[in-house]
Amino acid sequence: MSLIELKSVTKTYFLGEIDVPVLKGITLNIEKGEYVALMGASGSGKSTLMNILGCLDRPTSGEYFLNGEEVGSLSGDRRAQVRNRHIGFVFQSFNLLPRTSALENVIMPLFYTAGSLSTHEAQERGRAMLERVGLGDRMDHYPSQLSGGQQQRVAIARALINRPPVLFADEPTGNLDSKTSVDVMKIFEELNKEGITIILVTHAKEVADYAKRTIHIHDGLLVSGAYGGE
Repeated sequence: MSLIELKSVTKTYFLGEIDVPVLKGITLNIEKGEYVALMGASGSGKSTLMNILGCLDRPTSGEYFLNGEEVGSLSGDRRAQVRNRHIGFVFQSFNLLPRTSALENVIMPLFYTAGSLSTHEAQERGRAMLERVGLGDRMDHYPSQLSGGQQQRVAIARALINRPPVLFADEPTGNLDSKTSVDVMKIFEELNKEGITIILVTHAKEVADYAKRTIHIHDGLLVSGAYGGE
């Protein structure tokens, strides 16, 4: 059983009397522990596909199985529960709260998903995550006191705080210089070696080359990489 399986997934946006088909029948399998890059030009549908894979949106038709559970037809509340249990997100813009320390940014998701943890336990888990991404000496710093690369490391630690089996990274190096980008991609490599499935959206070939499989999407259709070994 694949970790992720899409069967003939479509997505159409209905704008008044105009129908805009964005995904036109996506069939895709991703196995547990894979490191996959999703590439496509602007307007190709890669962001829409990412939103469906990340349970941020639902397909118009077709089926989406995540770890054996059909999640494509779930309500918004149920999809939120799936996201909290199974998925971590890292974005290009970091999305950190500016008046909150690195540690507080990292542990914030725990208060929505791990109500049984005490504040002390949450902080200990957060400290361990920040140590893991090399920011053990920056825990009390605010985002404005951190470099772009350090902010992205905080975002990675936050994405991992609930110990998700899948990590989605949407243009994670888009706001970083080349050296810092390499440092961040090395973190993803290490996480993948530890067994975390990584799905990376990027337009940069040098970033996609870190992945073990590249999926290309064009005009709402997959043109290569839908199955391993292609």
